[in-house]
Amino acid sequence: MWEGIESGLATAFTASNLAVVVIGCFAGTIIGMLPGLGPISAIALMIPITYGLDPAAAMILMAGVYYGAIFGGSTSSILINAPGVAGTVATTFDGYPLARRGQAGKALAIAAYASFTGGTVAALLLIFAAPALASVSLSFQSADYFALMFLGLIAVCAFAGKGYVLKSLLMTVFGLMLATVGTDPTAGVPRFTFGQIDLIDGISFLLLAMACFAISEALMTILKDEDSAQMAASAAKGTMGSLLLKKREVKEIAPAVGRSSVLGFFVGVLPGAGGTIASFLAWGMEKGLARGRDREAFGKGSLRGLAAPETANNAASTGSFVPLLTLGIPGSGTTAVMLGALLSFGIQPGPRLYIEEPAVFWSVIISMYVGNIVLLILNLPLIPYIARLLAVRKEILVPMILFFSLIGVYLVSFNVFDLWLMVLVGVVAIGLRLLDLPLAPMILGFILGDILEDNLRRALIISNGSPDFLWARPSTLFIMAIAALIALVPLLGRWRTGRTVQAGEGG
Repeated sequence: MWEGIESGLATAFTASNLAVVVIGCFAGTIIGMLPGLGPISAIALMIPITYGLDPAAAMILMAGVYYGAIFGGSTSSILINAPGVAGTVATTFDGYPLARRGQAGKALAIAAYASFTGGTVAALLLIFAAPALASVSLSFQSADYFALMFLGLIAVCAFAGKGYVLKSLLMTVFGLMLATVGTDPTAGVPRFTFGQIDLIDGISFLLLAMACFAISEALMTILKDEDSAQMAASAAKGTMGSLLLKKREVKEIAPAVGRSSVLGFFVGVLPGAGGTIASFLAWGMEKGLARGRDREAFGKGSLRGLAAPETANNAASTGSFVPLLTLGIPGSGTTAVMLGALLSFGIQPGPRLYIEEPAVFWSVIISMYVGNIVLLILNLPLIPYIARLLAVRKEILVPMILFFSLIGVYLVSFNVFDLWLMVLVGVVAIGLRLLDLPLAPMILGFILGDILEDNLRRALIISNGSPDFLWARPSTLFIMAIAALIALVPLLGRWRTGRTVQAGEGG
């Protein structure tokens, strides 16, 4: 372990990789602030750039963009009540009321300190949790990997939120279907290519990610009536207030930051949970623990109500790297995109990554702590100026996104067919979004489809076609049992809601 950490330190602290961290954090912060452009879009836009880097530098860049975007999303949430990313929705509950009271500077400072603390605590936990999980999973076989992939897909659906479970399941299956397009890895015959030779190698992950997130986000911006530029400009010109925190305020938020750091990390570790769930859980937990006037202040400008979700979503972002790096299961939609990028480099995330690619494994973890320091240094002095960047009009933003998306895909394949397919997928993605169908489960299903199919076939060969491989090994049975329990979570929630309604009617 310590040899790996030394290797990671040597890799992360090279001049080029430190520059990559700074660039990634800055770019992620800017993209994350723009309403509608979240970390998935930011990562998708960065993928073409990473092809010119070595795997360690590429992962460091994408990790920097990831937690930079999470941090940047809080700026638009606080200033104009427009969450840049889903994980900062809970930030608007108390951040925006603080800004309207003339305390925008203090709110942004609390967001910066809370994000730094949450990311730091999670990075320290990651150092010890990741190797332990990797060492346990070294004994995994094909059946165990299939069960893990199945668990990841089930978790994405189960934790999707009220009203989205079936939609997430539908989109996951759609993603698995898209993964079957191309040449059958066993039989070597084309599948679902419709006679198009350009589909022999399957659908490009980069094409799908850019079309579903970058292009669809840009076009959805055109379809939306609201334009946040005017609000952002007025917010930027308004009184920011002091950035300093009083000793009493520090004491007030410190316990909330500590609790939310741990909660956010462990929620982030759960495949499919992510920063959005972590931030809402942290806000709800702090509101439940508050008493009297403190509780009444939640939703009206509570410092604890702002610090808790900001801490939790950054800790969850770091925690989501545990299943990605050690098991090859994305902990969120963004890490699903990063998994695809890793696979394109010929690196298979999982238990062997800890041994075979220690420089990549540890440099990413160490760069997270460095990135948190960079974010703090970058954002505190630049808060008044960063706020003005929210005023970028969509007439400028949309053409830039479309240009870089199309050029990025074309420079990888030099195939005009990919551009037409990308436009088609982008239009379909807009239709899916208008129907309120989530795209992240589809991307996750597409990414895990090949791995799931490969391990399922191996497991069936070993078991002579019998399904008893699902319970033949204790580890496989344990994972499948967890998947079954997670699948019951939505049903349990509906049952409890029904009991509550019946109790209310009875009263």
